[in-house]
Amino acid sequence: MLEHIIEVVGTFIVDVISRSGYLGVGVLMGLDSANIPIPSEIIMPFAGYLVTTGRFVFWGAVMAGTIGSTVGSLVSYWIGAKGGRKFIEKYGKFVLISKRDLERGDRLFKKWGNAIAFLARVTPVVRTFISLPAGITKMPLVQFAVYTFMGSLLWSLLLVYFGQVVGENYAAVRERFHGVDIVVVVLLGLAFIAWVAHFFYELRQEKKEKAEKENRDE
Repeated sequence: MLEHIIEVVGTFIVDVISRSGYLGVGVLMGLDSANIPIPSEIIMPFAGYLVTTGRFVFWGAVMAGTIGSTVGSLVSYWIGAKGGRKFIEKYGKFVLISKRDLERGDRLFKKWGNAIAFLARVTPVVRTFISLPAGITKMPLVQFAVYTFMGSLLWSLLLVYFGQVVGENYAAVRERFHGVDIVVVVLLGLAFIAWVAHFFYELRQEKKEKAEKENRDE
């Protein structure tokens, strides 16, 4: 069942980008930054691969990912600002965002200040949920947008470059794999499993901390 889901999602990502080009990259990156678990670590390297085929140009792929990621982050920021912490704690689980993720975001803001909006963009997992606490704490919107754009630019550039390097050596890999779709599906599967495992680990920790608190109160 899980293998089938992974295959479907992997094929979906490849199909969207193949059919929609830069727009597909932007939309998928927007969903990733709006807390939908579609890993940028798969989207942008595949875009980089398409650079080697001549379908994309390097900076076109980078900017599509950057703009999409920034727009998605602004949507997430708006949800945090308008919905507030209670709304996110209640409905965040539907997009695999736990209460502990929000608390981690709070700690990062206290430690790094508003600069975390930039730093989080190049940090796996954290980059997906950091916009929510930014909105909740009412971080200045212009500052958030600028930091997010800069961080997303760096992240997209690194991943597209990685995909391009892999793509240039794809001929050597092709003898072992029937197509790039298989490689993408395998990588997506690993990323998806890691993300789900992280979410359920956070839920177990929340229950454990709640039980310990109730025992202390007694």
